[in-house]
Amino acid sequence: MADRTWTKLTVTAPTERQEEVCAVMCLLDNGLMIEDYSDFSFSGMYGELVDESILEADTTKVSVSIFVPQEKPLPEYRGFLVERLSALDIPFTIEAENLAEEDWADGWKKYYHPIHVGRLSIVPVWEEYTPSDGEVVVLMDPGMAFGTGTHETTHLVLTCLEREIKGGERLLDVGCGSGILSICAARLGATFCAAYDIDPVAVAVTRENIATAQLDSIICGPSDLLQDVDRSEPYTFVVANIVADNLLRMLPDLPALLAPHAKIILSGIISERAEELLSVLPGFGFAVDYVEVENDWTAIVATYQKDE
Repeated sequence: MADRTWTKLTVTAPTERQEEVCAVMCLLDNGLMIEDYSDFSFSGMYGELVDESILEADTTKVSVSIFVPQEKPLPEYRGFLVERLSALDIPFTIEAENLAEEDWADGWKKYYHPIHVGRLSIVPVWEEYTPSDGEVVVLMDPGMAFGTGTHETTHLVLTCLEREIKGGERLLDVGCGSGILSICAARLGATFCAAYDIDPVAVAVTRENIATAQLDSIICGPSDLLQDVDRSEPYTFVVANIVADNLLRMLPDLPALLAPHAKIILSGIISERAEELLSVLPGFGFAVDYVEVENDWTAIVATYQKDE
């Protein structure tokens, strides 16, 4: 049987647009490989220890890669990136390189280890892992474009979810990507999760991951923000890990979907845009509980103030 093949899909763009490129590519796969030499010092003795190709690297450009398995619709992935990056007016190039399974998958695995967020542990499926008492384990496979929780925006939401989910929540996941947030919320005790994304690739990947996790408490479908979400009952919890502009576009319509005192977690916010979000939330009926920051990214946790 022939080795399975993968495609390394690489976007190269100006270094100063790295955060936006990563945010877009994380909608397809949170397992990013980033090549950025802009902060590397080439002076003194380090120059003698570094490969010549690195010394000659263009420090004005950053390359961000994901690895797409052969059964995934590569043209849709490429089309999604072209559409999103062009809409953000980012100059970019895209390259695709085929890799054999033995060249990538097994080598990739050695860099993946369990990630712990409070009592939540995200564990690669190939790892032998014995959980401790009270630990909530979510198995993942990076080869399925499953979000691993390593990117700051996802890690921020997981940190807040682990803290805030008490059990019994009816949760809405806007811009679900790989479905990791809904799956973790369900494992933490949410009784119903509705996951949506405008991108059909993200919907397909999320559905696969839900099936792998054997969770019948999660539904997933396509929606442009809140346009086509299930409205049969109010939501008591919302997570939205999307860019700031889309959060601002969503907020006016969100209160109509919420139960009194519903919690929301907003992430995907470049920190320089955080104050903009914080300033408008009270006008839509939300009181900010706290803010979490990781590197240049911000997440906001707030409560809807509507009474019974």
